Amino acid sequence: MNVSWNALHFVRPDALWALLALPLLVAIWWLRRRRSNVWRQTVDAHLLRHLLVGRDRRAWGGVIVLLLGTAIAIVALAGPSWRQVAQPLWQTPSPLVVALDLSSRVTATDLPPSRLLQARAKLATLLRERQGGEIALLVYADDAYTVAPLTDDMANVALYLDALAPDVMPRDGQRADRALETAVKLLQQSGARSGDILLLTDRADADAEQAAASARAQGFVVSVLGLGTPQGAAYRNGEGQIVPARLEEGTLRGVASRGGGRYARIASDDKDLAALDVLTPRVSADDSREGQGRTWRDEGFWLLPPLMLLALFAFRRRGLLVVLVMIAALPMAMPTSAHAAEGTWWQRADQLDQQRLSTGVDAYRKGDFKAAQQQFEGIDTDAGWYNLGNALARQGQYDAAIDAYDRALKAHPGMADAVANRAAVDAARKRRPPQSNDQNNDQKEGKKPPDKPDAGKSQGQGQGKDGDGSPPQDKGEQGQSPPPSSGDPKDGRSQGEKSPQAADSQAQAEADAAQRERMQQAMQRQGKNDGTDKAQGQVSGTPQQREQQQAVEAWMRRVPDDPGSLLRAKFQLENERRKREGR
Repeated sequence: MNVSWNALHFVRPDALWALLALPLLVAIWWLRRRRSNVWRQTVDAHLLRHLLVGRDRRAWGGVIVLLLGTAIAIVALAGPSWRQVAQPLWQTPSPLVVALDLSSRVTATDLPPSRLLQARAKLATLLRERQGGEIALLVYADDAYTVAPLTDDMANVALYLDALAPDVMPRDGQRADRALETAVKLLQQSGARSGDILLLTDRADADAEQAAASARAQGFVVSVLGLGTPQGAAYRNGEGQIVPARLEEGTLRGVASRGGGRYARIASDDKDLAALDVLTPRVSADDSREGQGRTWRDEGFWLLPPLMLLALFAFRRRGLLVVLVMIAALPMAMPTSAHAAEGTWWQRADQLDQQRLSTGVDAYRKGDFKAAQQQFEGIDTDAGWYNLGNALARQGQYDAAIDAYDRALKAHPGMADAVANRAAVDAARKRRPPQSNDQNNDQKEGKKPPDKPDAGKSQGQGQGKDGDGSPPQDKGEQGQSPPPSSGDPKDGRSQGEKSPQAADSQAQAEADAAQRERMQQAMQRQGKNDGTDKAQGQVSGTPQQREQQQAVEAWMRRVPDDPGSLLRAKFQLENERRKREGR
Protein backbone atom coordinates (compact mmCIF):
# COMPACT_ATOMS: atom_id res chain seq x y z
CA MET A 1 0.00 0.00 0.00
CA ASN A 2 1.54 3.26 -1.16
CA VAL A 3 0.65 6.06 1.24
CA SER A 4 0.98 9.66 0.11
CA TRP A 5 1.09 11.54 3.42
CA ASN A 6 1.11 14.88 1.64
CA ALA A 7 -2.39 14.08 0.37
CA LEU A 8 -3.65 12.94 3.77
CA HIS A 9 -6.98 14.49 4.65
CA PHE A 10 -10.30 13.44 6.13
CA VAL A 11 -13.48 12.63 4.23
CA ARG A 12 -15.61 13.71 7.22
CA PRO A 13 -13.44 16.20 9.10
CA ASP A 14 -16.30 17.47 11.26
CA ALA A 15 -16.08 14.23 13.24
CA LEU A 16 -12.71 15.35 14.66
CA TRP A 17 -14.54 17.86 16.86
CA ALA A 18 -15.40 14.87 19.06
CA LEU A 19 -11.74 14.75 20.18
CA LEU A 20 -12.50 17.79 22.35
CA ALA A 21 -14.58 15.52 24.54
CA LEU A 22 -11.53 13.49 25.67
CA PRO A 23 -10.36 15.99 28.33
CA LEU A 24 -13.95 16.17 29.57
CA LEU A 25 -14.00 12.38 29.94
CA VAL A 26 -10.77 12.48 31.95
CA ALA A 27 -12.19 15.17 34.26
CA ILE A 28 -15.39 13.22 34.83
CA TRP A 29 -13.42 10.08 35.63
CA TRP A 30 -11.20 11.94 38.07
CA LEU A 31 -14.14 13.45 39.94
CA ARG A 32 -15.98 10.15 40.21
CA ARG A 33 -12.80 8.44 41.41
CA ARG A 34 -12.31 10.98 44.18
CA ARG A 35 -15.92 10.64 45.36
CA SER A 36 -15.85 6.86 45.29
CA ASN A 37 -12.66 6.53 47.35
CA VAL A 38 -13.93 6.08 50.92
CA TRP A 39 -10.39 5.97 52.30
CA ARG A 40 -9.91 9.65 51.56
CA GLN A 41 -12.60 10.47 54.11
CA THR A 42 -10.79 8.72 56.97
CA VAL A 43 -7.08 8.78 56.14
CA ASP A 44 -4.86 11.81 55.68
CA ALA A 45 -3.68 12.44 52.17
CA HIS A 46 0.05 12.21 53.04
CA LEU A 47 -0.52 8.73 54.53
CA LEU A 48 -2.91 7.42 51.88
CA ARG A 49 -0.26 6.95 49.22
CA HIS A 50 1.60 4.54 51.54
CA LEU A 51 -1.52 2.44 52.26
CA LEU A 52 -2.86 2.00 48.66
CA VAL A 53 -0.25 0.12 46.64
CA GLY A 54 -0.57 -0.25 42.82
CA ARG A 55 -4.21 0.84 42.59
CA ASP A 56 -3.50 4.17 40.95
CA ARG A 57 -1.34 2.51 38.33
CA ARG A 58 -4.07 0.06 37.28
CA ALA A 59 -6.72 2.77 37.25
CA TRP A 60 -4.65 5.07 35.08
CA GLY A 61 -3.88 2.16 32.72
CA GLY A 62 -7.59 1.60 32.13
CA VAL A 63 -8.17 5.28 31.48
CA ILE A 64 -5.33 5.40 28.97
CA VAL A 65 -6.70 2.39 27.10
CA LEU A 66 -10.17 3.95 27.06
CA LEU A 67 -8.91 7.30 25.79
CA LEU A 68 -6.73 5.67 23.14
CA GLY A 69 -9.59 3.52 21.87
CA THR A 70 -11.94 6.51 21.78
CA ALA A 71 -9.41 8.59 19.85
CA ILE A 72 -8.84 5.81 17.31
CA ALA A 73 -12.60 5.39 16.83
CA ILE A 74 -13.07 9.12 16.25
CA VAL A 75 -10.25 9.27 13.71
CA ALA A 76 -11.66 6.24 11.87
CA LEU A 77 -15.07 7.88 11.84
CA ALA A 78 -13.56 11.02 10.31
CA GLY A 79 -12.52 8.95 7.30
CA PRO A 80 -8.77 9.39 6.79
CA SER A 81 -7.86 9.24 3.11
CA TRP A 82 -4.63 9.59 1.18
CA ARG A 83 -5.43 8.21 -2.30
CA GLN A 84 -8.09 8.41 -4.98
CA VAL A 85 -9.81 5.55 -6.79
CA ALA A 86 -11.85 5.33 -9.98
CA GLN A 87 -15.57 5.80 -9.50
CA PRO A 88 -18.12 5.03 -12.23
CA LEU A 89 -20.49 7.92 -12.81
CA TRP A 90 -23.87 8.00 -14.48
CA GLN A 91 -26.45 10.72 -14.85
CA THR A 92 -29.82 10.19 -16.48
CA PRO A 93 -30.26 12.52 -19.50
CA SER A 94 -32.58 15.43 -18.95
CA PRO A 95 -36.21 14.68 -19.85
CA LEU A 96 -38.16 16.61 -22.48
CA VAL A 97 -41.80 17.70 -22.36
CA VAL A 98 -43.37 18.72 -25.69
CA ALA A 99 -46.39 21.07 -25.55
CA LEU A 100 -48.35 21.28 -28.81
CA ASP A 101 -50.85 24.04 -29.56
CA LEU A 102 -54.14 22.37 -30.62
CA SER A 103 -56.21 25.49 -30.86
CA SER A 104 -58.21 26.12 -34.01
CA ARG A 105 -55.32 28.28 -35.30
CA VAL A 106 -53.32 25.10 -35.95
CA THR A 107 -55.60 24.34 -38.92
CA ALA A 108 -54.25 27.32 -40.91
CA THR A 109 -52.78 26.34 -44.26
CA ASP A 110 -49.78 28.67 -44.51
CA LEU A 111 -47.66 25.56 -43.94
CA PRO A 112 -49.08 23.22 -46.60
CA PRO A 113 -51.01 21.09 -46.26
CA SER A 114 -51.62 22.55 -42.77
CA ARG A 115 -49.82 23.56 -39.63
CA LEU A 116 -51.23 20.55 -37.83
CA LEU A 117 -49.85 18.00 -40.29
CA GLN A 118 -46.47 19.73 -40.31
CA ALA A 119 -46.42 19.64 -36.49
CA ARG A 120 -47.28 15.93 -36.48
CA ALA A 121 -44.46 15.20 -38.92
CA LYS A 122 -42.03 17.26 -36.85
CA LEU A 123 -42.96 15.38 -33.67
CA ALA A 124 -42.50 12.06 -35.48
CA THR A 125 -39.01 13.18 -36.51
CA LEU A 126 -38.23 14.23 -32.95
CA LEU A 127 -39.34 10.88 -31.54
CA ARG A 128 -37.32 9.03 -34.15
CA GLU A 129 -34.11 11.05 -33.99
CA ARG A 130 -33.85 11.89 -30.28
CA GLN A 131 -30.90 10.07 -28.72
CA GLY A 132 -32.23 8.74 -25.44
CA GLY A 133 -33.86 10.42 -22.48
CA GLU A 134 -37.48 10.44 -21.41
CA ILE A 135 -40.12 12.41 -23.30
CA ALA A 136 -43.69 13.46 -22.56
CA LEU A 137 -46.39 14.94 -24.78
CA LEU A 138 -49.14 17.34 -23.78
CA VAL A 139 -51.55 19.44 -25.83
CA TYR A 140 -53.31 22.67 -24.98
CA ALA A 141 -56.00 25.05 -26.14
CA ASP A 142 -58.04 26.80 -23.44
CA ASP A 143 -56.35 24.40 -20.99
CA ALA A 144 -53.53 21.84 -21.09
CA TYR A 145 -53.95 18.05 -21.02
CA THR A 146 -51.42 15.23 -20.84
CA VAL A 147 -51.37 12.84 -23.80
CA ALA A 148 -48.43 10.72 -22.65
CA PRO A 149 -46.46 11.11 -19.39
CA LEU A 150 -42.68 10.94 -19.27
CA THR A 151 -41.46 7.69 -20.80
CA ASP A 152 -38.45 6.36 -22.67
CA ASP A 153 -40.71 4.37 -25.01
CA MET A 154 -40.93 6.67 -28.02
CA ALA A 155 -43.22 4.27 -29.88
CA ASN A 156 -45.81 4.63 -27.12
CA VAL A 157 -45.91 8.39 -27.64
CA ALA A 158 -46.01 8.07 -31.43
CA LEU A 159 -49.25 6.07 -31.21
CA TYR A 160 -51.21 9.25 -30.51
CA LEU A 161 -49.75 11.54 -33.18
CA ASP A 162 -52.37 10.83 -35.85
CA ALA A 163 -55.16 11.44 -33.34
CA LEU A 164 -54.03 14.96 -32.45
CA ALA A 165 -56.53 17.52 -33.76
CA PRO A 166 -58.45 20.51 -32.38
CA ASP A 167 -61.67 18.51 -32.17
CA VAL A 168 -60.30 16.39 -29.28
CA MET A 169 -60.02 19.49 -27.08
CA PRO A 170 -63.00 20.33 -24.81
CA ARG A 171 -62.81 24.09 -25.53
CA ASP A 172 -60.98 26.32 -27.98
CA GLY A 173 -58.41 28.83 -26.81
CA GLN A 174 -54.67 29.44 -26.66
CA ARG A 175 -53.35 29.35 -23.10
CA ALA A 176 -49.64 28.67 -23.51
CA ASP A 177 -49.07 29.66 -19.88
CA ARG A 178 -51.16 26.73 -18.67
CA ALA A 179 -49.21 24.40 -20.97
CA LEU A 180 -45.93 25.53 -19.42
CA GLU A 181 -47.30 25.14 -15.90
CA THR A 182 -48.49 21.60 -16.68
CA ALA A 183 -45.10 20.74 -18.19
CA VAL A 184 -43.34 21.89 -15.03
CA LYS A 185 -45.64 19.70 -12.92
CA LEU A 186 -44.87 16.65 -15.08
CA LEU A 187 -41.15 17.18 -14.63
CA GLN A 188 -41.43 17.75 -10.90
CA GLN A 189 -43.60 14.66 -10.43
CA SER A 190 -40.89 12.57 -12.10
CA GLY A 191 -38.32 13.87 -9.63
CA ALA A 192 -36.27 15.65 -12.31
CA ARG A 193 -34.14 18.53 -11.09
CA SER A 194 -33.59 19.78 -14.63
CA GLY A 195 -35.29 19.28 -17.96
CA ASP A 196 -36.38 20.82 -21.24
CA ILE A 197 -39.78 22.10 -22.38
CA LEU A 198 -40.50 22.54 -26.10
CA LEU A 199 -43.48 24.72 -27.01
CA LEU A 200 -44.99 24.41 -30.53
CA THR A 201 -47.25 27.36 -31.32
CA ASP A 202 -47.53 30.53 -33.44
CA ARG A 203 -47.88 33.19 -30.75
CA ALA A 204 -47.75 33.82 -27.00
CA ASP A 205 -48.69 36.52 -24.50
CA ALA A 206 -47.38 38.09 -21.33
CA ASP A 207 -48.76 35.27 -19.17
CA ALA A 208 -46.76 32.74 -21.20
CA GLU A 209 -43.58 34.78 -20.71
CA GLN A 210 -44.20 34.87 -16.98
CA ALA A 211 -44.78 31.08 -16.91
CA ALA A 212 -41.55 30.56 -18.86
CA ALA A 213 -39.61 32.68 -16.36
CA SER A 214 -41.10 30.69 -13.49
CA ALA A 215 -40.10 27.41 -15.17
CA ARG A 216 -36.56 28.70 -15.63
CA ALA A 217 -36.37 29.67 -11.98
CA GLN A 218 -37.16 26.05 -11.08
CA GLY A 219 -34.36 24.67 -13.27
CA PHE A 220 -36.22 23.94 -16.52
CA VAL A 221 -35.34 25.38 -19.94
CA VAL A 222 -38.14 26.52 -22.25
CA SER A 223 -37.57 26.53 -26.03
CA VAL A 224 -40.09 27.45 -28.73
CA LEU A 225 -40.68 26.10 -32.24
CA GLY A 226 -42.72 28.53 -34.33
CA LEU A 227 -45.63 27.13 -36.38
CA GLY A 228 -46.64 29.15 -39.44
CA THR A 229 -45.30 32.00 -41.53
CA PRO A 230 -45.28 35.77 -41.04
CA GLN A 231 -47.70 36.11 -43.99
CA GLY A 232 -50.13 33.74 -42.31
CA ALA A 233 -53.34 32.22 -43.65
CA ALA A 234 -57.03 32.15 -42.86
CA TYR A 235 -58.67 29.55 -40.63
CA ARG A 236 -62.09 28.91 -39.11
CA ASN A 237 -62.16 29.50 -35.37
CA GLY A 238 -64.31 27.75 -32.79
CA GLU A 239 -67.23 30.11 -33.44
CA GLY A 240 -67.22 29.39 -37.16
CA GLN A 241 -65.69 32.71 -38.19
CA ILE A 242 -62.97 33.02 -40.83
CA VAL A 243 -60.03 34.92 -39.30
CA PRO A 244 -56.33 35.27 -40.22
CA ALA A 245 -53.51 33.61 -38.28
CA ARG A 246 -49.92 34.85 -38.53
CA LEU A 247 -46.68 33.73 -36.94
CA GLU A 248 -45.79 36.26 -34.22
CA GLU A 249 -42.10 35.56 -33.77
CA GLY A 250 -41.52 38.49 -31.42
CA THR A 251 -43.71 37.06 -28.69
CA LEU A 252 -42.22 33.58 -29.16
CA ARG A 253 -38.67 34.89 -28.88
CA GLY A 254 -39.71 36.59 -25.66
CA VAL A 255 -40.93 33.30 -24.20
CA ALA A 256 -37.71 31.53 -25.22
CA SER A 257 -35.59 34.34 -23.78
CA ARG A 258 -37.42 34.36 -20.43
CA GLY A 259 -37.26 30.57 -20.32
CA GLY A 260 -33.52 30.42 -20.95
CA GLY A 261 -33.97 28.47 -24.19
CA ARG A 262 -33.87 29.02 -27.93
CA TYR A 263 -36.31 29.86 -30.69
CA ALA A 264 -36.50 28.43 -34.22
CA ARG A 265 -39.08 28.48 -37.00
CA ILE A 266 -40.32 25.11 -38.20
CA ALA A 267 -38.38 23.81 -41.23
CA SER A 268 -38.79 21.03 -43.75
CA ASP A 269 -35.73 19.20 -42.42
CA ASP A 270 -34.44 18.62 -38.90
CA LYS A 271 -32.22 21.71 -38.76
CA ASP A 272 -34.78 23.43 -36.58
CA LEU A 273 -34.65 20.63 -34.00
CA ALA A 274 -30.86 20.70 -34.10
CA ALA A 275 -30.89 24.45 -33.54
CA LEU A 276 -33.12 23.98 -30.50
CA ASP A 277 -30.73 21.31 -29.18
CA VAL A 278 -33.51 18.84 -28.36
CA LEU A 279 -32.23 15.87 -30.39
CA THR A 280 -29.46 15.24 -27.86
CA PRO A 281 -30.57 15.12 -24.21
CA ARG A 282 -29.04 17.91 -22.17
CA VAL A 283 -27.01 17.34 -18.99
CA SER A 284 -26.88 20.10 -16.39
CA ALA A 285 -23.61 21.73 -15.43
CA ASP A 286 -23.32 19.94 -12.09
CA ASP A 287 -23.92 16.51 -13.59
CA SER A 288 -21.80 14.26 -15.78
CA ARG A 289 -22.49 11.53 -18.29
CA GLU A 290 -21.64 7.89 -17.96
CA GLY A 291 -17.92 7.40 -17.49
CA GLN A 292 -15.16 7.25 -14.89
CA GLY A 293 -14.48 9.76 -12.16
CA ARG A 294 -12.08 9.97 -9.22
CA THR A 295 -13.07 9.96 -5.59
CA TRP A 296 -11.17 9.84 -2.30
CA ARG A 297 -11.17 6.40 -0.72
CA ASP A 298 -12.12 6.15 2.95
CA GLU A 299 -9.20 4.34 4.64
CA GLY A 300 -10.68 4.39 8.12
CA PHE A 301 -11.11 0.62 8.10
CA TRP A 302 -7.35 0.21 8.70
CA LEU A 303 -7.91 1.50 12.25
CA LEU A 304 -10.47 -1.17 13.10
CA PRO A 305 -8.02 -4.02 13.94
CA PRO A 306 -6.13 -2.02 16.62
CA LEU A 307 -9.47 -0.77 17.94
CA MET A 308 -10.71 -4.36 18.25
CA LEU A 309 -7.52 -5.34 20.10
CA LEU A 310 -8.03 -2.54 22.58
CA ALA A 311 -11.66 -3.64 23.02
CA LEU A 312 -10.42 -6.96 24.45
CA PHE A 313 -9.41 -5.11 27.62
CA ALA A 314 -13.09 -4.31 28.21
CA PHE A 315 -13.84 -7.97 29.00
CA ARG A 316 -13.93 -9.18 32.55
CA ARG A 317 -11.19 -11.35 33.90
CA ARG A 318 -10.93 -14.61 31.92
CA GLY A 319 -13.73 -13.34 29.63
CA LEU A 320 -11.61 -13.91 26.54
CA LEU A 321 -11.13 -17.53 27.55
CA VAL A 322 -14.90 -18.01 27.81
CA VAL A 323 -15.39 -16.57 24.31
CA LEU A 324 -12.80 -18.96 22.85
CA VAL A 325 -14.49 -21.93 24.54
CA MET A 326 -17.89 -20.91 23.11
CA ILE A 327 -16.45 -20.66 19.59
CA ALA A 328 -14.82 -24.09 19.93
CA ALA A 329 -18.12 -25.58 21.13
CA LEU A 330 -20.12 -24.38 18.09
CA PRO A 331 -19.31 -27.42 15.88
CA MET A 332 -20.57 -29.76 18.60
CA ALA A 333 -23.88 -27.86 18.68
CA MET A 334 -24.47 -28.26 14.97
CA PRO A 335 -27.25 -30.64 13.89
CA THR A 336 -26.11 -34.17 13.13
CA SER A 337 -29.20 -35.63 11.45
CA ALA A 338 -28.95 -36.79 7.88
CA HIS A 339 -31.37 -34.22 6.54
CA ALA A 340 -29.99 -31.34 8.59
CA ALA A 341 -26.46 -32.13 7.43
CA GLU A 342 -27.53 -31.27 3.91
CA GLY A 343 -28.05 -27.64 4.90
CA THR A 344 -26.29 -25.28 7.23
CA TRP A 345 -26.64 -25.28 10.98
CA TRP A 346 -28.26 -21.85 11.17
CA GLN A 347 -31.15 -22.68 8.82
CA ARG A 348 -34.69 -23.01 10.16
CA ALA A 349 -36.74 -26.16 9.78
CA ASP A 350 -38.84 -24.70 6.96
CA GLN A 351 -35.67 -23.71 5.11
CA LEU A 352 -34.31 -27.24 5.41
CA ASP A 353 -37.62 -28.63 4.13
CA GLN A 354 -37.50 -26.28 1.17
CA GLN A 355 -33.95 -27.35 0.38
CA ARG A 356 -34.97 -31.01 0.53
CA LEU A 357 -37.95 -30.22 -1.66
CA SER A 358 -35.65 -28.66 -4.26
CA THR A 359 -33.26 -31.62 -4.14
CA GLY A 360 -36.17 -34.03 -4.54
CA VAL A 361 -37.50 -32.17 -7.56
CA ASP A 362 -34.05 -32.32 -9.18
CA ALA A 363 -33.91 -36.06 -8.60
CA TYR A 364 -37.43 -36.42 -9.98
CA ARG A 365 -36.48 -34.61 -13.16
CA LYS A 366 -33.56 -37.00 -13.65
CA GLY A 367 -35.88 -40.01 -13.27
CA ASP A 368 -34.46 -41.09 -9.91
CA PHE A 369 -37.86 -41.50 -8.25
CA LYS A 370 -36.50 -43.52 -5.33
CA ALA A 371 -34.11 -40.72 -4.34
CA ALA A 372 -36.90 -38.18 -4.83
CA GLN A 373 -39.13 -40.22 -2.52
CA GLN A 374 -36.47 -40.21 0.19
CA GLN A 375 -36.21 -36.43 0.00
CA PHE A 376 -39.98 -35.84 0.05
CA GLU A 377 -40.64 -38.16 3.01
CA GLY A 378 -41.11 -36.31 6.26
CA ILE A 379 -42.03 -32.93 4.74
CA ASP A 380 -45.38 -32.32 6.39
CA THR A 381 -46.71 -29.73 3.95
CA ASP A 382 -49.14 -29.88 1.06
CA ALA A 383 -46.26 -29.54 -1.42
CA GLY A 384 -44.27 -32.28 0.34
CA TRP A 385 -47.14 -34.77 0.35
CA TYR A 386 -48.08 -33.89 -3.21
CA ASN A 387 -44.59 -34.48 -4.55
CA LEU A 388 -44.27 -37.66 -2.48
CA GLY A 389 -47.45 -38.94 -4.13
CA ASN A 390 -45.98 -38.22 -7.56
CA ALA A 391 -42.75 -40.08 -6.73
CA LEU A 392 -44.64 -43.08 -5.34
CA ALA A 393 -46.96 -43.21 -8.33
CA ARG A 394 -44.02 -43.23 -10.75
CA GLN A 395 -42.72 -46.30 -8.90
CA GLY A 396 -46.07 -48.09 -9.20
CA GLN A 397 -46.94 -47.73 -5.50
CA TYR A 398 -50.47 -46.52 -6.19
CA ASP A 399 -51.98 -47.15 -2.75
CA ALA A 400 -49.24 -45.21 -0.99
CA ALA A 401 -49.46 -42.46 -3.62
CA ILE A 402 -53.21 -42.06 -3.08
CA ASP A 403 -52.62 -41.84 0.67
CA ALA A 404 -50.03 -39.10 0.07
CA TYR A 405 -52.46 -37.19 -2.15
CA ASP A 406 -55.12 -37.47 0.57
CA ARG A 407 -52.71 -35.97 3.09
CA ALA A 408 -51.92 -33.13 0.67
CA LEU A 409 -55.64 -32.44 0.25
CA LYS A 410 -56.08 -32.50 4.01
CA ALA A 411 -53.40 -29.83 4.35
CA HIS A 412 -54.71 -27.87 1.35
CA PRO A 413 -58.37 -28.64 0.62
CA GLY A 414 -59.37 -28.14 -2.98
CA MET A 415 -55.81 -28.42 -4.34
CA ALA A 416 -56.63 -28.91 -8.01
CA ASP A 417 -53.39 -30.67 -8.97
CA ALA A 418 -53.66 -33.18 -6.14
CA VAL A 419 -57.31 -33.89 -6.98
CA ALA A 420 -56.51 -34.49 -10.64
CA ASN A 421 -53.46 -36.66 -9.99
CA ARG A 422 -55.25 -38.69 -7.34
CA ALA A 423 -58.05 -39.45 -9.78
CA ALA A 424 -55.55 -40.47 -12.47
CA VAL A 425 -53.62 -42.73 -10.10
CA ASP A 426 -56.84 -44.28 -8.80
CA ALA A 427 -57.95 -45.01 -12.38
CA ALA A 428 -54.56 -46.58 -13.16
CA ARG A 429 -54.80 -48.73 -10.03
CA LYS A 430 -58.24 -50.00 -11.03
CA ARG A 431 -57.09 -50.79 -14.57
CA ARG A 432 -54.02 -52.71 -13.39
CA PRO A 433 -54.44 -56.51 -13.58
CA PRO A 434 -53.87 -58.61 -10.43
CA GLN A 435 -50.18 -59.09 -9.69
CA SER A 436 -48.48 -62.31 -8.75
CA ASN A 437 -46.51 -62.73 -5.57
CA ASP A 438 -43.27 -62.33 -7.49
CA GLN A 439 -44.49 -59.07 -8.92
CA ASN A 440 -45.51 -57.86 -5.49
CA ASN A 441 -42.08 -58.72 -4.14
CA ASP A 442 -40.47 -56.83 -7.00
CA GLN A 443 -42.64 -53.84 -6.25
CA LYS A 444 -41.61 -53.88 -2.60
CA GLU A 445 -37.98 -53.93 -3.71
CA GLY A 446 -38.57 -50.78 -5.75
CA LYS A 447 -38.73 -52.43 -9.20
CA LYS A 448 -41.19 -51.05 -11.71
CA PRO A 449 -44.14 -53.26 -12.54
CA PRO A 450 -45.06 -54.04 -16.13
CA ASP A 451 -47.76 -51.38 -16.10
CA LYS A 452 -45.52 -48.65 -14.71
CA PRO A 453 -47.10 -45.20 -14.86
CA ASP A 454 -44.22 -43.68 -16.82
CA ALA A 455 -44.69 -45.82 -19.89
CA GLY A 456 -46.00 -42.84 -21.85
CA LYS A 457 -43.63 -40.47 -23.55
CA SER A 458 -45.22 -37.19 -22.49
CA GLN A 459 -43.93 -36.03 -19.13
CA GLY A 460 -44.47 -32.79 -17.22
CA GLN A 461 -41.25 -31.66 -15.70
CA GLY A 462 -41.11 -29.64 -12.51
CA GLN A 463 -39.64 -26.26 -12.99
CA GLY A 464 -39.02 -23.30 -10.78
CA LYS A 465 -36.63 -21.55 -8.52
CA ASP A 466 -35.69 -22.89 -5.10
CA GLY A 467 -37.43 -26.12 -5.79
CA ASP A 468 -40.61 -24.64 -7.14
CA GLY A 469 -41.74 -26.60 -10.14
CA SER A 470 -44.69 -26.05 -12.42
CA PRO A 471 -45.77 -28.68 -14.92
CA PRO A 472 -45.47 -27.69 -18.56
CA GLN A 473 -48.38 -27.73 -20.94
CA ASP A 474 -47.92 -30.95 -22.89
CA LYS A 475 -49.66 -31.48 -26.20
CA GLY A 476 -51.76 -34.55 -26.34
CA GLU A 477 -50.70 -37.05 -29.00
CA GLN A 478 -51.89 -40.49 -29.93
CA GLY A 479 -50.54 -43.08 -27.53
CA GLN A 480 -49.49 -40.49 -24.94
CA SER A 481 -51.11 -39.43 -21.72
CA PRO A 482 -50.80 -35.74 -20.84
CA PRO A 483 -50.99 -34.53 -17.26
CA PRO A 484 -54.53 -34.72 -15.90
CA SER A 485 -54.58 -31.04 -14.92
CA SER A 486 -53.42 -28.25 -17.16
CA GLY A 487 -53.15 -25.27 -14.83
CA ASP A 488 -50.09 -24.23 -12.90
CA PRO A 489 -50.60 -24.21 -9.11
CA LYS A 490 -51.56 -20.76 -7.97
CA ASP A 491 -49.59 -20.88 -4.76
CA GLY A 492 -46.28 -21.51 -6.54
CA ARG A 493 -45.48 -24.73 -4.69
CA SER A 494 -42.71 -27.07 -5.71
CA GLN A 495 -43.97 -29.81 -7.97
CA GLY A 496 -42.62 -32.68 -9.95
CA GLU A 497 -44.33 -34.18 -12.96
CA LYS A 498 -48.05 -34.25 -12.71
CA SER A 499 -49.66 -37.50 -13.78
CA PRO A 500 -48.57 -41.12 -13.84
CA GLN A 501 -48.72 -42.77 -17.28
CA ALA A 502 -50.49 -46.10 -17.43
CA ALA A 503 -49.43 -48.61 -20.05
CA ASP A 504 -53.02 -49.43 -20.85
CA SER A 505 -53.99 -45.78 -21.59
CA GLN A 506 -56.50 -46.49 -24.33
CA ALA A 507 -59.28 -44.57 -22.59
CA GLN A 508 -57.08 -41.53 -22.11
CA ALA A 509 -55.90 -41.65 -25.72
CA GLU A 510 -59.49 -41.71 -26.91
CA ALA A 511 -60.25 -38.66 -24.78
CA ASP A 512 -57.24 -36.87 -26.26
CA ALA A 513 -58.37 -37.64 -29.77
CA ALA A 514 -61.85 -36.30 -29.04
CA GLN A 515 -60.37 -33.13 -27.57
CA ARG A 516 -58.17 -32.60 -30.63
CA GLU A 517 -61.16 -33.05 -32.89
CA ARG A 518 -63.15 -30.45 -30.95
CA MET A 519 -60.21 -28.05 -31.06
CA GLN A 520 -59.81 -28.53 -34.79
CA GLN A 521 -63.48 -27.78 -35.35
CA ALA A 522 -63.27 -24.63 -33.20
CA MET A 523 -60.24 -23.43 -35.13
CA GLN A 524 -61.95 -24.05 -38.46
CA ARG A 525 -64.95 -22.01 -37.30
CA GLN A 526 -62.61 -19.26 -36.15
CA GLY A 527 -60.80 -19.30 -39.51
CA LYS A 528 -64.08 -18.77 -41.32
CA ASN A 529 -64.93 -15.82 -39.09
CA ASP A 530 -61.64 -13.94 -39.42
CA GLY A 531 -60.66 -15.04 -42.93
CA THR A 532 -57.67 -17.04 -41.77
CA ASP A 533 -57.00 -20.73 -41.29
CA LYS A 534 -54.29 -21.04 -38.68
CA ALA A 535 -52.74 -24.41 -38.08
CA GLN A 536 -53.02 -25.89 -34.66
CA GLY A 537 -49.29 -26.02 -34.25
CA GLN A 538 -48.97 -22.27 -34.55
CA VAL A 539 -50.39 -21.64 -31.08
CA SER A 540 -48.64 -23.17 -28.09
CA GLY A 541 -50.26 -24.47 -24.93
CA THR A 542 -52.96 -26.96 -24.05
CA PRO A 543 -56.02 -27.33 -26.27
CA GLN A 544 -58.06 -25.30 -23.79
CA GLN A 545 -55.49 -22.51 -23.81
CA ARG A 546 -55.26 -22.48 -27.59
CA GLU A 547 -59.03 -22.24 -27.89
CA GLN A 548 -59.13 -19.43 -25.33
CA GLN A 549 -56.33 -17.58 -27.11
CA GLN A 550 -58.19 -17.78 -30.41
CA ALA A 551 -61.32 -16.39 -28.75
CA VAL A 552 -59.37 -13.49 -27.19
CA GLU A 553 -57.77 -12.62 -30.53
CA ALA A 554 -61.15 -12.59 -32.23
CA TRP A 555 -62.57 -10.35 -29.51
CA MET A 556 -59.62 -7.96 -29.79
CA ARG A 557 -60.18 -7.63 -33.53
CA ARG A 558 -63.71 -6.44 -32.85
CA VAL A 559 -62.46 -3.56 -30.65
CA PRO A 560 -62.21 -0.39 -32.76
CA ASP A 561 -58.80 1.28 -32.86
CA ASP A 562 -59.67 4.96 -32.40
CA PRO A 563 -57.15 6.84 -30.22
CA GLY A 564 -58.85 10.12 -31.14
CA SER A 565 -62.06 9.11 -29.38
CA LEU A 566 -60.02 7.95 -26.41
CA LEU A 567 -58.26 11.30 -26.10
CA ARG A 568 -61.49 13.22 -26.60
CA ALA A 569 -63.22 11.32 -23.81
CA LYS A 570 -60.18 11.58 -21.55
CA PHE A 571 -59.87 15.34 -21.97
CA GLN A 572 -63.60 15.87 -21.52
CA LEU A 573 -63.61 13.96 -18.22
CA GLU A 574 -60.56 15.88 -17.04
CA ASN A 575 -62.22 19.17 -17.98
CA GLU A 576 -65.36 18.31 -16.03
CA ARG A 577 -63.28 17.31 -13.01
CA ARG A 578 -61.44 20.63 -13.08
CA LYS A 579 -64.73 22.49 -13.25
CA ARG A 580 -65.99 20.68 -10.17
CA GLU A 581 -62.81 21.62 -8.34
CA GLY A 582 -63.25 25.25 -9.36
CA ARG A 583 -60.12 25.40 -11.50
